[in-house]
Parts: sequence; structure tokens; C-alpha cells
Amino acid sequence: MAVWLTPVQGRTWLNYMSVYHRLEYEMNRHLQADCGLSFPDYTVMNALSTASGRRMRLSQLATMIGWERSRLSHHLQRMAARGLVDRVQSDTDGRATDAMLTDTGMRTLRTAAPKHVAWVRKVFFADLDDDQVEELGDLLDLVYGTILREGTLPPPG
Repeated sequence: MAVWLTPVQGRTWLNYMSVYHRLEYEMNRHLQADCGLSFPDYTVMNALSTASGRRMRLSQLATMIGWERSRLSHHLQRMAARGLVDRVQSDTDGRATDAMLTDTGMRTLRTAAPKHVAWVRKVFFADLDDDQVEELGDLLDLVYGTILREGTLPPPG
């Protein structure tokens, strides 16, 4: 078994890591400057906005966005203080807690989303044609499936 990545794997991995780190930085800067939200805020709000009733059990939300439960709990406290989310008792399990996107949170997300979409198109998709976007989507799906299979965090849903 080889100890090092092949030259092509090494180049690809380093390119991916460069994109990952720079994109995270730029996305957080953009969301804060243009939308008044942090990247973690947007991540939580986006996940809750697509859930039934705009609410989700904390453990399921943590798994979906790839966070540890303690990180999510602390972040939800900060978001709740700003009126973006509420923590409510689960409808299906009295021992569990759900995170729920408030009406204020949904309005905030709806205001931020068009600005964010325009930014994503400019920064991420601008130099790719439709075939490249589709191919990249397929490759990322494949990699994500491997991460779910080989990783330590349970699969979402």
C-alpha cells in the first residue's frame, strides 16, 4: 500500500483544500457584509427552511449539517437571542428538542438568499459551463457518498 498520494491525487487534494478554505472564508465574509449573517447562521437557517414545519430534531439537524451536537446547541442559543430560531419540545418525542426557524428567521433568510445566490453564481459557477457544472455535481455526489459510508458521523435522515 502506498504511503503518499499519487501526484495527480496530491494535486487534486491540494486544489480541493485551497478551494475549501478560501471558499469558507469568502462565503463567511460575504454573508456577514452583505446579509448580516454568519456562514454558520446561514447553514442552520437553510437546513431548517427545507424541513417540514421549518423544524427539526437537534440530533438530526446536527447530523445533516455535519456539526457536533454541542456546537449546534451553543450556536442555536446565539441565534435564538436574535430571534432567528426557537428551541421547542419535539412533537413526536417528549424527551427531544427541535430547532425551529422563526418567522423572523425565514424573512431574514428570504432577504439574504438572492444576494447569496448571486454571489455563488459569480464566485463558484462563473467559469464553468453547464456540462462542467453537471460533472462537478456528479463527482461531488460520489465523494459525499464515500464520506457517508466511510466516515464516523451517521448519515443524515
